[in-house]
Amino acid sequence: MARGGGRAEQAMVPDVEFESYYGRPILKEPVWKTPDVPLYLFLGGLGGASALLAEGAALRGLPALERTTRLVAAACAAGGTVFLIHDLGRPERFLHMLRVLKPTSPLSVGSFILAPFATLSSVAAGSQLTGLFPRLGRLAGLGAAAFGPPLATYTAALFADTAVPIWHEAHRELPFVFAGSGAAAAGGLAMVLVPMEQTGPAWRMAVVGAVAETAVVEVMERRLDMLAEPYSKGFAGRLMRSARLLTLSGVGLAVLGRRSQWWRRAAGVALVAGSVTTRFGVFEGGMESARDPKYVVVPQKARKAARESARWAERTAAPRTG
Repeated sequence: MARGGGRAEQAMVPDVEFESYYGRPILKEPVWKTPDVPLYLFLGGLGGASALLAEGAALRGLPALERTTRLVAAACAAGGTVFLIHDLGRPERFLHMLRVLKPTSPLSVGSFILAPFATLSSVAAGSQLTGLFPRLGRLAGLGAAAFGPPLATYTAALFADTAVPIWHEAHRELPFVFAGSGAAAAGGLAMVLVPMEQTGPAWRMAVVGAVAETAVVEVMERRLDMLAEPYSKGFAGRLMRSARLLTLSGVGLAVLGRRSQWWRRAAGVALVAGSVTTRFGVFEGGMESARDPKYVVVPQKARKAARESARWAERTAAPRTG
Protein backbone atom coordinates (compact mmCIF):
# COMPACT_ATOMS: atom_id res chain seq x y z
CA MET A 1 0.00 0.00 0.00
CA ALA A 2 1.39 3.42 -0.89
CA ARG A 3 1.90 5.91 1.93
CA GLY A 4 2.23 9.64 1.53
CA GLY A 5 2.36 9.43 -2.23
CA GLY A 6 5.39 7.14 -2.14
CA ARG A 7 5.89 3.85 -3.84
CA ALA A 8 3.89 0.80 -2.79
CA GLU A 9 5.58 -1.43 -0.27
CA GLN A 10 7.11 -4.59 -1.65
CA ALA A 11 6.95 -7.92 0.14
CA MET A 12 10.42 -8.90 1.28
CA VAL A 13 9.58 -12.59 1.57
CA PRO A 14 7.70 -14.30 -1.26
CA ASP A 15 4.56 -16.30 -0.55
CA VAL A 16 5.35 -19.91 0.19
CA GLU A 17 3.34 -22.98 -0.57
CA PHE A 18 2.39 -24.58 2.71
CA GLU A 19 2.97 -28.33 2.61
CA SER A 20 2.75 -29.64 6.15
CA TYR A 21 3.07 -28.87 9.83
CA TYR A 22 6.53 -30.05 10.89
CA GLY A 23 6.35 -32.83 8.35
CA ARG A 24 2.84 -33.87 9.40
CA PRO A 25 -0.34 -33.44 7.36
CA ILE A 26 -2.77 -30.77 8.51
CA LEU A 27 -5.71 -33.18 8.53
CA LYS A 28 -5.73 -36.74 9.70
CA GLU A 29 -7.15 -39.01 7.02
CA PRO A 30 -10.39 -40.79 7.95
CA VAL A 31 -9.68 -44.27 9.23
CA TRP A 32 -12.51 -45.75 7.18
CA LYS A 33 -11.57 -48.85 5.27
CA THR A 34 -11.80 -49.52 1.58
CA PRO A 35 -13.65 -51.28 -0.02
CA ASP A 36 -15.89 -51.54 3.08
CA VAL A 37 -17.08 -47.94 3.21
CA PRO A 38 -17.58 -47.32 -0.54
CA LEU A 39 -19.52 -50.59 -0.82
CA TYR A 40 -21.55 -49.65 2.25
CA LEU A 41 -22.43 -46.36 0.56
CA PHE A 42 -23.39 -48.15 -2.64
CA LEU A 43 -25.53 -50.80 -0.95
CA GLY A 44 -27.30 -48.17 1.14
CA GLY A 45 -28.32 -46.26 -1.98
CA LEU A 46 -29.25 -49.40 -3.91
CA GLY A 47 -31.25 -50.88 -1.03
CA GLY A 48 -33.07 -47.69 -0.11
CA ALA A 49 -34.11 -46.96 -3.69
CA SER A 50 -35.09 -50.62 -4.25
CA ALA A 51 -37.45 -50.52 -1.25
CA LEU A 52 -39.11 -47.44 -2.72
CA LEU A 53 -39.34 -49.07 -6.14
CA ALA A 54 -40.89 -52.17 -4.57
CA GLU A 55 -43.78 -50.11 -3.21
CA GLY A 56 -44.33 -48.56 -6.61
CA ALA A 57 -44.42 -52.04 -8.11
CA ALA A 58 -46.93 -53.18 -5.47
CA LEU A 59 -49.22 -50.25 -6.28
CA ARG A 60 -48.95 -50.90 -10.01
CA GLY A 61 -49.58 -54.64 -9.67
CA LEU A 62 -46.18 -55.78 -10.98
CA PRO A 63 -45.41 -58.92 -8.92
CA ALA A 64 -42.08 -59.85 -10.54
CA LEU A 65 -40.70 -56.34 -10.04
CA GLU A 66 -42.02 -56.20 -6.47
CA ARG A 67 -40.56 -59.56 -5.54
CA THR A 68 -37.13 -58.80 -7.01
CA THR A 69 -36.78 -55.35 -5.49
CA ARG A 70 -37.89 -56.52 -2.05
CA LEU A 71 -35.24 -59.23 -2.13
CA VAL A 72 -32.62 -56.74 -3.34
CA ALA A 73 -33.51 -54.30 -0.54
CA ALA A 74 -33.17 -57.01 2.11
CA ALA A 75 -29.91 -58.32 0.65
CA CYS A 76 -28.44 -54.79 0.54
CA ALA A 77 -29.43 -54.18 4.16
CA ALA A 78 -27.70 -57.39 5.22
CA GLY A 79 -24.62 -56.74 3.11
CA GLY A 80 -24.37 -53.11 4.22
CA THR A 81 -24.56 -54.15 7.86
CA VAL A 82 -21.74 -56.65 7.32
CA PHE A 83 -19.51 -54.02 5.68
CA LEU A 84 -20.28 -51.49 8.40
CA ILE A 85 -19.46 -53.94 11.20
CA HIS A 86 -16.27 -55.01 9.44
CA ASP A 87 -15.21 -51.37 9.14
CA LEU A 88 -15.95 -50.77 12.82
CA GLY A 89 -13.80 -53.77 13.73
CA ARG A 90 -16.08 -55.41 16.30
CA PRO A 91 -19.82 -56.21 16.12
CA GLU A 92 -20.47 -54.81 19.60
CA ARG A 93 -19.50 -51.33 18.40
CA PHE A 94 -22.53 -51.31 16.11
CA LEU A 95 -24.74 -52.50 18.97
CA HIS A 96 -23.34 -49.76 21.24
CA MET A 97 -24.42 -47.14 18.69
CA LEU A 98 -28.02 -48.34 19.08
CA ARG A 99 -28.05 -47.68 22.83
CA VAL A 100 -28.55 -43.91 22.57
CA LEU A 101 -29.80 -41.77 19.70
CA LYS A 102 -27.68 -38.64 19.20
CA PRO A 103 -29.45 -36.29 16.76
CA THR A 104 -26.25 -34.28 16.29
CA SER A 105 -24.30 -37.35 15.13
CA PRO A 106 -24.94 -38.51 11.53
CA LEU A 107 -23.42 -41.90 12.38
CA SER A 108 -25.81 -42.36 15.30
CA VAL A 109 -28.82 -41.28 13.25
CA GLY A 110 -27.69 -43.54 10.43
CA SER A 111 -27.55 -46.54 12.74
CA PHE A 112 -31.14 -45.87 13.76
CA ILE A 113 -32.07 -45.74 10.07
CA LEU A 114 -30.17 -48.88 9.04
CA ALA A 115 -31.41 -51.10 11.89
CA PRO A 116 -35.18 -50.66 11.29
CA PHE A 117 -34.71 -50.69 7.53
CA ALA A 118 -32.88 -54.01 7.71
CA THR A 119 -35.62 -55.48 9.93
CA LEU A 120 -38.54 -54.22 7.85
CA SER A 121 -37.03 -55.10 4.48
CA SER A 122 -36.20 -58.60 5.73
CA VAL A 123 -39.76 -59.16 6.94
CA ALA A 124 -41.16 -57.91 3.61
CA ALA A 125 -38.78 -60.14 1.63
CA GLY A 126 -39.57 -63.14 3.82
CA SER A 127 -43.28 -62.66 3.27
CA GLN A 128 -42.67 -62.47 -0.48
CA LEU A 129 -40.66 -65.68 -0.49
CA THR A 130 -42.96 -67.76 1.70
CA GLY A 131 -46.35 -66.23 0.99
CA LEU A 132 -46.99 -66.08 4.74
CA PHE A 133 -48.48 -63.11 6.56
CA PRO A 134 -49.04 -61.00 3.42
CA ARG A 135 -50.55 -58.08 5.35
CA LEU A 136 -47.61 -57.97 7.73
CA GLY A 137 -45.25 -58.17 4.78
CA ARG A 138 -47.08 -55.31 3.06
CA LEU A 139 -46.86 -53.10 6.15
CA ALA A 140 -43.18 -53.96 6.55
CA GLY A 141 -42.62 -53.04 2.92
CA LEU A 142 -44.25 -49.66 3.47
CA GLY A 143 -42.03 -49.08 6.48
CA ALA A 144 -38.90 -50.03 4.54
CA ALA A 145 -39.92 -47.64 1.76
CA ALA A 146 -40.28 -44.84 4.32
CA PHE A 147 -36.74 -45.47 5.57
CA GLY A 148 -35.40 -45.92 2.02
CA PRO A 149 -34.68 -42.28 1.06
CA PRO A 150 -33.00 -41.47 4.40
CA LEU A 151 -30.86 -44.61 4.08
CA ALA A 152 -29.80 -43.62 0.57
CA THR A 153 -28.77 -40.09 1.58
CA TYR A 154 -27.71 -40.02 5.24
CA THR A 155 -24.19 -41.12 4.31
CA ALA A 156 -23.82 -37.80 2.51
CA ALA A 157 -24.44 -36.04 5.82
CA LEU A 158 -21.94 -38.39 7.43
CA PHE A 159 -19.28 -37.34 4.91
CA ALA A 160 -20.17 -33.63 5.05
CA ASP A 161 -19.89 -33.67 8.86
CA THR A 162 -16.15 -34.38 8.62
CA ALA A 163 -13.32 -31.85 8.18
CA VAL A 164 -12.38 -33.35 4.80
CA PRO A 165 -12.58 -30.26 2.54
CA ILE A 166 -14.07 -31.77 -0.59
CA TRP A 167 -16.81 -33.51 1.41
CA HIS A 168 -17.54 -30.75 3.91
CA GLU A 169 -17.91 -28.03 1.29
CA ALA A 170 -20.14 -30.25 -0.88
CA HIS A 171 -22.81 -30.63 1.83
CA ARG A 172 -25.45 -29.09 -0.46
CA GLU A 173 -24.97 -31.43 -3.41
CA LEU A 174 -23.81 -34.77 -1.96
CA PRO A 175 -27.27 -35.93 -0.77
CA PHE A 176 -28.65 -35.41 -4.28
CA VAL A 177 -25.65 -37.13 -5.83
CA PHE A 178 -26.14 -40.17 -3.60
CA ALA A 179 -29.92 -40.19 -4.12
CA GLY A 180 -29.58 -40.05 -7.90
CA SER A 181 -26.84 -42.68 -7.88
CA GLY A 182 -28.95 -45.01 -5.73
CA ALA A 183 -31.99 -44.58 -7.98
CA ALA A 184 -29.91 -45.30 -11.08
CA ALA A 185 -28.52 -48.48 -9.49
CA ALA A 186 -31.90 -49.74 -8.23
CA GLY A 187 -33.63 -49.15 -11.53
CA GLY A 188 -30.69 -50.54 -13.47
CA LEU A 189 -30.50 -53.76 -11.46
CA ALA A 190 -34.24 -54.30 -11.81
CA MET A 191 -33.89 -53.87 -15.59
CA VAL A 192 -31.34 -56.68 -15.55
CA LEU A 193 -33.30 -59.12 -13.37
CA VAL A 194 -36.96 -58.50 -14.21
CA PRO A 195 -38.85 -59.29 -17.46
CA MET A 196 -39.09 -56.23 -19.70
CA GLU A 197 -42.88 -55.93 -19.55
CA GLN A 198 -42.68 -55.17 -15.82
CA THR A 199 -39.69 -52.82 -15.81
CA GLY A 200 -41.46 -49.58 -16.76
CA PRO A 201 -41.12 -47.97 -13.30
CA ALA A 202 -37.55 -49.26 -13.01
CA TRP A 203 -36.64 -47.78 -16.39
CA ARG A 204 -38.00 -44.38 -15.40
CA MET A 205 -36.29 -44.43 -12.00
CA ALA A 206 -32.97 -45.43 -13.56
CA VAL A 207 -32.99 -42.75 -16.25
CA VAL A 208 -34.15 -39.94 -13.96
CA GLY A 209 -31.67 -40.94 -11.25
CA ALA A 210 -28.75 -41.17 -13.68
CA VAL A 211 -29.50 -37.80 -15.29
CA ALA A 212 -29.92 -36.17 -11.86
CA GLU A 213 -26.67 -37.66 -10.58
CA THR A 214 -24.70 -36.48 -13.61
CA ALA A 215 -26.16 -32.97 -13.48
CA VAL A 216 -25.62 -32.50 -9.75
CA VAL A 217 -22.03 -33.77 -9.92
CA GLU A 218 -21.37 -31.17 -12.61
CA VAL A 219 -22.92 -28.41 -10.48
CA MET A 220 -20.97 -29.59 -7.42
CA GLU A 221 -17.63 -29.57 -9.20
CA ARG A 222 -18.24 -26.11 -10.67
CA ARG A 223 -19.20 -24.65 -7.30
CA LEU A 224 -16.28 -26.25 -5.46
CA ASP A 225 -13.88 -24.87 -8.09
CA MET A 226 -10.31 -25.56 -6.90
CA LEU A 227 -11.50 -27.93 -4.17
CA ALA A 228 -12.91 -30.26 -6.84
CA GLU A 229 -9.47 -30.93 -8.33
CA PRO A 230 -9.18 -34.44 -6.79
CA TYR A 231 -12.24 -35.42 -8.82
CA SER A 232 -10.41 -34.63 -12.05
CA LYS A 233 -6.93 -36.03 -11.47
CA GLY A 234 -5.20 -39.12 -10.12
CA PHE A 235 -7.00 -42.28 -9.12
CA ALA A 236 -10.15 -40.47 -7.97
CA GLY A 237 -10.27 -38.58 -11.25
CA ARG A 238 -10.10 -41.80 -13.25
CA LEU A 239 -12.89 -43.25 -11.14
CA MET A 240 -15.14 -40.22 -11.57
CA ARG A 241 -14.56 -40.10 -15.33
CA SER A 242 -15.32 -43.82 -15.60
CA ALA A 243 -18.46 -43.38 -13.51
CA ARG A 244 -19.69 -40.57 -15.75
CA LEU A 245 -18.98 -42.57 -18.91
CA LEU A 246 -20.76 -45.65 -17.56
CA THR A 247 -23.75 -43.65 -16.34
CA LEU A 248 -24.21 -41.71 -19.57
CA SER A 249 -23.72 -44.92 -21.60
CA GLY A 250 -26.42 -46.55 -19.50
CA VAL A 251 -28.82 -43.69 -20.16
CA GLY A 252 -28.10 -43.84 -23.87
CA LEU A 253 -28.62 -47.59 -24.05
CA ALA A 254 -31.82 -47.32 -22.01
CA VAL A 255 -33.29 -44.63 -24.27
CA LEU A 256 -32.19 -46.09 -27.60
CA GLY A 257 -33.07 -49.68 -26.69
CA ARG A 258 -36.23 -48.98 -24.75
CA ARG A 259 -38.14 -51.80 -26.47
CA SER A 260 -35.37 -54.40 -26.29
CA GLN A 261 -34.86 -56.67 -23.28
CA TRP A 262 -31.16 -57.11 -24.02
CA TRP A 263 -30.53 -53.41 -24.49
CA ARG A 264 -32.27 -52.75 -21.20
CA ARG A 265 -30.10 -55.32 -19.49
CA ALA A 266 -26.95 -53.80 -20.96
CA ALA A 267 -28.13 -50.38 -19.81
CA GLY A 268 -28.82 -51.74 -16.35
CA VAL A 269 -25.35 -53.25 -16.03
CA ALA A 270 -23.76 -49.93 -17.07
CA LEU A 271 -25.87 -47.96 -14.60
CA VAL A 272 -25.08 -50.26 -11.68
CA ALA A 273 -21.37 -50.15 -12.54
CA GLY A 274 -21.53 -46.36 -12.81
CA SER A 275 -23.21 -46.07 -9.42
CA VAL A 276 -20.68 -48.18 -7.56
CA THR A 277 -17.80 -46.40 -9.31
CA THR A 278 -19.24 -43.03 -8.26
CA ARG A 279 -19.13 -44.08 -4.61
CA PHE A 280 -15.51 -45.18 -4.90
CA GLY A 281 -14.67 -41.94 -6.72
CA VAL A 282 -16.25 -39.73 -4.06
CA PHE A 283 -14.50 -41.70 -1.34
CA GLU A 284 -11.06 -41.58 -2.95
CA GLY A 285 -11.45 -37.90 -3.81
CA GLY A 286 -12.08 -37.12 -0.16
CA MET A 287 -9.02 -39.07 0.91
CA GLU A 288 -6.88 -37.18 -1.59
CA SER A 289 -8.16 -33.79 -0.43
CA ALA A 290 -7.33 -34.74 3.17
CA ARG A 291 -3.74 -35.62 2.20
CA ASP A 292 -2.95 -32.38 0.34
CA PRO A 293 -2.65 -29.36 2.68
CA LYS A 294 -3.50 -26.85 -0.04
CA TYR A 295 -7.15 -27.93 0.01
CA VAL A 296 -7.22 -26.81 3.65
CA VAL A 297 -4.99 -23.73 3.56
CA VAL A 298 -6.08 -22.05 0.30
CA PRO A 299 -9.82 -21.95 1.14
CA GLN A 300 -9.00 -20.69 4.64
CA LYS A 301 -6.94 -17.86 3.20
CA ALA A 302 -9.71 -17.03 0.73
CA ARG A 303 -12.32 -16.90 3.49
CA LYS A 304 -10.07 -14.71 5.62
CA ALA A 305 -9.46 -12.33 2.73
CA ALA A 306 -13.19 -12.16 2.01
CA ARG A 307 -13.95 -11.31 5.66
CA GLU A 308 -11.30 -8.61 5.74
CA SER A 309 -12.58 -7.18 2.47
CA ALA A 310 -16.14 -7.13 3.81
CA ARG A 311 -15.03 -5.37 7.02
CA TRP A 312 -13.06 -2.81 5.02
CA ALA A 313 -16.08 -2.16 2.79
CA GLU A 314 -18.28 -1.65 5.85
CA ARG A 315 -15.84 0.81 7.36
CA THR A 316 -15.44 2.81 4.17
CA ALA A 317 -19.20 2.83 3.52
CA ALA A 318 -20.07 4.02 7.05
CA PRO A 319 -21.16 7.70 7.10
CA ARG A 320 -18.65 10.06 8.70
CA THR A 321 -19.90 12.19 11.60
CA GLY A 322 -18.50 15.30 13.21
